[in-house]
Amino acid sequence: MTDIQKQLVVFDFDWSMADQDTDRWIFEVLAIDLRRKMEKNQDRIQWTDLVAQMLQDAHAKGITKGQILNALRVMPFHPAMVRAVTKLKSGGKTTFLCLSNANSVFISTILEARGLTSLFDEIITNPATWEESGLLKLRRRVDPDGPQHSCHVGCSPNMCKGEELEAFLSRKGERFDRVSYVGDGSNDFCPILRFRSQDTVFCRKHRGLERRIAKEGEKQGLKCQVKYWEEAWEIEEYFGQL
Repeated sequence: MTDIQKQLVVFDFDWSMADQDTDRWIFEVLAIDLRRKMEKNQDRIQWTDLVAQMLQDAHAKGITKGQILNALRVMPFHPAMVRAVTKLKSGGKTTFLCLSNANSVFISTILEARGLTSLFDEIITNPATWEESGLLKLRRRVDPDGPQHSCHVGCSPNMCKGEELEAFLSRKGERFDRVSYVGDGSNDFCPILRFRSQDTVFCRKHRGLERRIAKEGEKQGLKCQVKYWEEAWEIEEYFGQL
């Protein structure tokens, strides 16, 4: 398809837009004992709940709001990614959506530090808020005590990215000529199963999404084009063709 009037670009955040995992990074920078505790408990406690618990432990240790914000601001984020999205946005035909299992504070802080505050039309993620005490309070997007999502493809309990993408498209009420998805993790598999043949997933190599595409793509009826990348400069190159 060459006559593209309107397109949607969907980004995962950790290891897709940013060059790190936000949840793990702050503890690697500020409290490696808590990072080790995460490692030991990640198969026992739902991930968002675990991060929330580690944030409480960090607060109890005296780690401040300022320290967390500073750690986020210096997290690796490739200049080529900034150039890629900024140039594509300036073309006027691209809407950007973020679908992430990180949280609202982590993402907004990093985007602000990189001058990308106005990039996304929506950021769909787990809600987080600062309390007066300096504690960052994190909750699942899908409340564990309320109605749950109906995903059968393997999304984590806090959010089904496929259902969230469909809900976004319904809210927008627009038809996009092309949809592209930049992702890396196994939970990025569900939304791309909704894609058409003219759509594209930009899959980061050597991570969970690549493995799921190889193992389940054909069986699950994946229709979209798949393009692989390792470093942000390759996304800049790809985006130059959109």
